[in-house]
Amino acid sequence: MIFRKAVEMEIIKRDPTEFAVIKKAKKTIEELEMPEVPRYLEKDELALFLETAVNKGLEMDFLAFLTLSYTGMRVGELVSLKWNDINFKENTIRIIKTYYNPSNNTVKYHLVPPKTKGSVRKIIIEDIVINALKKHKEMQDNVKMEIGDSYYDKDFIFAKTSQYPGYPILIKTVEMRMKRLLKIAGLNQEFTPHSLRHTHTSLLAEARVGLE
Repeated sequence: MIFRKAVEMEIIKRDPTEFAVIKKAKKTIEELEMPEVPRYLEKDELALFLETAVNKGLEMDFLAFLTLSYTGMRVGELVSLKWNDINFKENTIRIIKTYYNPSNNTVKYHLVPPKTKGSVRKIIIEDIVINALKKHKEMQDNVKMEIGDSYYDKDFIFAKTSQYPGYPILIKTVEMRMKRLLKIAGLNQEFTPHSLRHTHTSLLAEARVGLE
């Protein structure tokens, strides 16, 4: 892309990478023999997973995984959500940012633009998600009142309630929580929060919803 731009700006006369070929690495026999990890949960697996989140989940587990499953958003987009991203009247969530924290230090997070221009979007959500969000907001408001000025009130939905209360939860926390629930449910522990994004797409395709 850089060389093409340089040609366009007449900095150079021709693109030296024009005929370059990047060879694809061949898989070994051992890699080919390894069973493929499923990219998404089947409908019954998702139902079991969410049921486990309700009955055995830790704080915010059900809401987090319900939202991921029903919206197809990325986990970084999830933990960066603020209440002003939710439109309770229109049943929508807007995605305008994502979470960046390579050090996994709760207080040293950054909010950055989404992965691509196309990642900025508005998602219509079902009543089950809206109702779960409303219930969570009531609980969070009570926590704010109890903690008072010590609460880091930046409007985050998925905010910690102890040890740095108010700060957004770590992506790593969501990943660990999911692995815990998968183990309890007896499901494949290779699934990740990103698998729920694929699951959402799979269910939309099954329901014959346009994916454009």
